[in-house]
Amino acid sequence: MRVSVLGCGRWGSFIAWYLNHIGHEVTLWGREGSKNLEHLRASRENGILTFDSKIEITSDLAAAVAHAEVLAISINSQNLRELLARLRGHHRGQPLVLCMKGIEEGTGLRLSEVAAEVLGPVETAVWVGPGHVQNFVKGVPNCMVIDANDDGLRRRLVEAFSSDLIRFYYGADLIGNEVGAAAKNVIGIAAGMLDGLGLTSLKGALISRGPREIARLIRAMGGDELSVYGLSHLGDFEATVFSAYSHNRRFGEAFVRGEPYDELAEGVRTTRALLTLGERYEIDLPICRAVSAVVHGGRDPREILSKLFMRSLKEEFY
Repeated sequence: MRVSVLGCGRWGSFIAWYLNHIGHEVTLWGREGSKNLEHLRASRENGILTFDSKIEITSDLAAAVAHAEVLAISINSQNLRELLARLRGHHRGQPLVLCMKGIEEGTGLRLSEVAAEVLGPVETAVWVGPGHVQNFVKGVPNCMVIDANDDGLRRRLVEAFSSDLIRFYYGADLIGNEVGAAAKNVIGIAAGMLDGLGLTSLKGALISRGPREIARLIRAMGGDELSVYGLSHLGDFEATVFSAYSHNRRFGEAFVRGEPYDELAEGVRTTRALLTLGERYEIDLPICRAVSAVVHGGRDPREILSKLFMRSLKEEFY
């Protein structure tokens, strides 16, 4: 299969490396002026992985799209609309595989909904679930999920992308898998805050309450609330709530310690997007509210998290 990967950050570069590794013909696109792209062009490595000579690297979006049977997109989720608008003049109806986790801030749209709004009817899949590049390149396997708005596309992609390194499961709830995958980043920020405050023992309460909170939202949106217990959300907690590699957990830890953190933490803006959805569907999201109060509202993290976890015993825990 000819696949063009749009986005040359850590995860996009891994996807290009992985798909080439299992035998696909891969082009990696990055915007002109991107430091990641310039480094990859010069050295064909990014400090974590090294590219095979067969992987084409380009900043020519039209050429990357023209080459592809499938477009895999891995960028900051809040920039998806802008990229798709650029893509519109070159897109020839190829299926999209959205390889990032987020909800659009301001609109509350899932990423597949953003794609449909910008490009019109288009086959769209999501690639979500646990896994870190640092482990994959060492040969440590994991399980992930591909879901799609078309059953045929879902099956084609699972069959084409599965290997001994990544076992893909068939998703059966696009709403639940998209919302669950995005929301786990917010849970990751909360976990990092607990680490930064020396309250790591409260992670048990966090991972008990988090899925119930998000399950209620998924159900209200028309998805299957049980999806939250699959790989897209709860199954990704080990890689998000506990892992030293998790950007969102590390951001939360650095934030409460007053330390700078320069890497992308998708959960920061996803928090606001989820609260937009909570208001729209009249679902209380106390963990999301707490994270937002600290990150966006400047509230004291110890006070806010203490209130979150020490709620009245009369209140239902879940």
